[in-house]
Amino acid sequence: MDIGQINAMDEASFIKIVGPVFEHSPWIAELAFPYRPFSDTMALHKVMCQIVRDSGTEPKLALIRAHPDLVGRLALAGALTSESTREQAAAGLDVLSPEEIELFQQNNARYREKFGFPFVVCARLNKKNAILEGFKARLQNSRDQEIETALQEIFKIAEIRLRDLIPT
Repeated sequence: MDIGQINAMDEASFIKIVGPVFEHSPWIAELAFPYRPFSDTMALHKVMCQIVRDSGTEPKLALIRAHPDLVGRLALAGALTSESTREQAAAGLDVLSPEEIELFQQNNARYREKFGFPFVVCARLNKKNAILEGFKARLQNSRDQEIETALQEIFKIAEIRLRDLIPT
């Protein structure tokens, strides 16, 4: 698929194809649709990220909460989106020992308890040890810092997903 094909789509097709770039949040693609035509993949990414930045606190939190826990119950049950499954596997999170699974679950619980949303990291740019270190470091942040950090990670995830969808 190329950017010309994305630009030529009707709204329903655009939302169906581009919507999954942001996990379970097709509202971002819906709001991006009127900004067509996009000059390239990065222009589309920029518009979609700006839509998120311009949204209120609740839509931002809903976007963060739409992400699954790393090595969480959905992952263990094989119930993640295909994108999340590939991303967690790229970080090596699909081949953990029982002790490592328990460590991830403990970190997820501490993080959710403190911030009220899941720990989000661009798994394709990290490996398990870096992610575990990220838990330690980010648990020291304030809630506002973590909202911003989570959004920055989501923007990285979206960029990679867009590049997968629209190779340049």
